[in-house]
Amino acid sequence: MTATDTAAQSLPRFCGVPTFMRTPLVQSLSEFDIGIAGIPFDGGVSARPGARYGPREIRNMSTLTRAIHHVTGFNPFAACRVGDVGDVPFTNLYDLEKAHEEIRQFLQPFFQNGKKMLMVGGDHSVTYPIFQAMQPAVPLGMVHIDAHTDTWDTFAGSKFTHGSPFRRAVEAGLLDPRRTVQIGIRGAQNSDSGWRFSMESGMRVIFIEEFDLMGVDAVIAEARLVVGDGPTYLSIDVDGLDPVFAPGTGTPEIGGLTTRETLKLIRGLGGLDLRGADIVEVAPPYDPSGNTALLGATLLYEALCLLAERYR
Repeated sequence: MTATDTAAQSLPRFCGVPTFMRTPLVQSLSEFDIGIAGIPFDGGVSARPGARYGPREIRNMSTLTRAIHHVTGFNPFAACRVGDVGDVPFTNLYDLEKAHEEIRQFLQPFFQNGKKMLMVGGDHSVTYPIFQAMQPAVPLGMVHIDAHTDTWDTFAGSKFTHGSPFRRAVEAGLLDPRRTVQIGIRGAQNSDSGWRFSMESGMRVIFIEEFDLMGVDAVIAEARLVVGDGPTYLSIDVDGLDPVFAPGTGTPEIGGLTTRETLKLIRGLGGLDLRGADIVEVAPPYDPSGNTALLGATLLYEALCLLAERYR
C-alpha cells in the first residue's frame, strides 16, 4: 500500500495552503484511499448558525496535527494515502433539501468506488445525505457521540434539520436502530419525542448520568456490543463534549464529556467495521480562541486512525 505524500507536513505550520492535516489536495479517485471532505453548510440549524465555517477553521487548526499516535505508535499516513477532496460545491444554500442533494451527489462517487471517507461539517443535518450517498447494502450501525439524539421529527416546517437526521435515516432503511448507540445525551427539551423515538425504535441511549455511573471502559464495551461486527458509522457532534472544552458550537449543553473521556472512547472503537465518520457542529464564531476547531481537528485525526487500521 502506497503511503501519503507528506511533503507539505515538513513545511513550517504557518506556510502553504491549509488542507485537512496538510494532506494533498486530490483531484482524482486514483490518488487516495481515505478522503476527507468539507461540508460548509449550516442551513439546518435550529438556533445559532456558524458551523458553515467549521471545515475552514478545522483545516487551519489541523496544521498542528502530527503523524504518529502517541498511544498506539500508529502512523495512518504511512499506512495509506490520505487526501483532502475539497468542499461540497453548494449552489442551493438557501434550499435545505436541494443542499442535501448536493451533498449526496458530491460524496456518492467516492463511496461507490470503495473509498473510506471522513466528513467535516457543517451542522448535523448533513449526516442524512451522507448516509444516502453511502447507499449501504444493509443498514448501518452507528456510534453517535452527542448531547442530543437528533431523532426529532418536523421543526419549523422542515423534516431535515440538524435535529432529525437519524430519524430520517431509520425511516429510509439506512440506519439500523438496534445497532445504534447514542452517548452523552443530556439537556432539557420541550418535547420528549426524540428520546422516545430513539428508545422505542431500539437504539441504546446512554444519557450522561448513566455514562458517569458506567465509566468509559464499560461504555466502550457496551458500544462494541451494540454495533457488533457489521458495517458501522461514527458520528461525533462536538456539543457532546462540555462547552468548557467546546464553546464554539451551535447548541451547547453543560455537563458533557471531557476531552480525555472522548479520546479514550474513540480509541476504544478500534477494530470495528467502520465505513465512514464525521465531525460536526464546530461553529468557530462562538470561540475566538480556536480551541473548538483544534478539538475538531484532533478528533478528525483520531477518527482517521480508526479508518486507516484496515491498511496496516
